[in-house]
Amino acid sequence: MNNDVRTIVLAGVGGQGTILVSRVLTTALIDAGYDVKMSEIHGMAQRGGSVSTTVRYGKKVESPLVGKGAADILVAFEQMEAVRSTPVLKKDGIIIVNDYKIMPLPVASGKAEYPDNYIEELSKVFRVIAFNAGQAAIELGNARVMNIILLGAMVEAFEMGRLDWDSALEKQVPPRYLDINRKAFELGRSMARADNK
Repeated sequence: MNNDVRTIVLAGVGGQGTILVSRVLTTALIDAGYDVKMSEIHGMAQRGGSVSTTVRYGKKVESPLVGKGAADILVAFEQMEAVRSTPVLKKDGIIIVNDYKIMPLPVASGKAEYPDNYIEELSKVFRVIAFNAGQAAIELGNARVMNIILLGAMVEAFEMGRLDWDSALEKQVPPRYLDINRKAFELGRSMARADNK
């Protein structure tokens, strides 16, 4: 097992921008000289189904796949995805959670119930940083930058601040949206710092 390899799992619902975050993340890591492998799993993404991306990086990464209990950090773009994706996380792993609900089809159709008190339960096993990134994005002026707020929080929580995130954002975000995305990224970092106090 290659001990220098780190694994980040991004889990969300179609349309939340998980793929953009994985691209910004991958760009910053490659530019910093890491070997990076990425895999994407799309459910019925365009219909609000699950979308998850795994990004693994280190000196040499053999596979983009992550086993059970092997990921270092989970970024959950929605509450149910946090609960659903925790089996991949190490016991001392970190979860960044967008404290926000999107009713998946099984819940909306009455076949499943939405979990209550999930943050308290997850906090017993993992380090959890939870805040409403969707509301923060709206207050910033663009609901669509919720994903970049979560990226900023992850960078802060996982101590990845030394990478050139500004350059990575510049390479992946259209110029007209760059300024708001930079603000969103810094807001996410400050929210993770506030949660850590």
